[in-house]
Amino acid sequence: MDGSGSNQHSPSPALRLHDRAPGFRARSTAGDIALSDYRGRWLVFFSHPADFTSVCTSEFIAFAKAQPDFARLDCDLLGLSVDSLYAHVAWLRDIERSFGVKVGFPLIEDSAMIIARAYGMLDAAAQNSGTVRATYVIDPEGVIRAIAWYPMNVGRSVAELLRLVAALQASQAAQALTPEGWQPGDALIEPAATSIQEADERDGGPSWYYRERKA
Repeated sequence: MDGSGSNQHSPSPALRLHDRAPGFRARSTAGDIALSDYRGRWLVFFSHPADFTSVCTSEFIAFAKAQPDFARLDCDLLGLSVDSLYAHVAWLRDIERSFGVKVGFPLIEDSAMIIARAYGMLDAAAQNSGTVRATYVIDPEGVIRAIAWYPMNVGRSVAELLRLVAALQASQAAQALTPEGWQPGDALIEPAATSIQEADERDGGPSWYYRERKA
């Protein structure tokens, strides 16, 4: 998929967890970028409705400040907007001038809304980017592991997205679950018993269906 193509295309269904993320190549503030460039690393791929908007500016500042924390998790950041590449450059330069924060991750141009529609961010008949406000956590194999949507008037929590990536990685590495509010270093939860025999073997703890595993 080329993000610079025509806007004549067929509808795309919304993506689901464990779907393979649709590939694309598009212009960005860091040059031409393909999704395949991120294979082998985790990726937080997020979209926003427009440049030079207050909520999105607050998010980009927070993402830029947290970029080293994501990097420690072998996780990259990649933004997308339907505004032009020239608008992207002007906006990111203004963020640096106005707030002293340099945005070090790429921002993709999707003027024809091709990528947005391929990811199901927009209805096929949508005439504007009003609903383009989604976040996808993509694993090193190119599989979508988490999806989060936010309304226009509420900013995303970058801290929660950072925690989400860490939790996905910990759960996968340990073949265990993470409880509510889990933070790195906290105890994990054993997968629930799936047979009577397994449940009987777990008797003796506080509960056969809730057993913690120390980190």
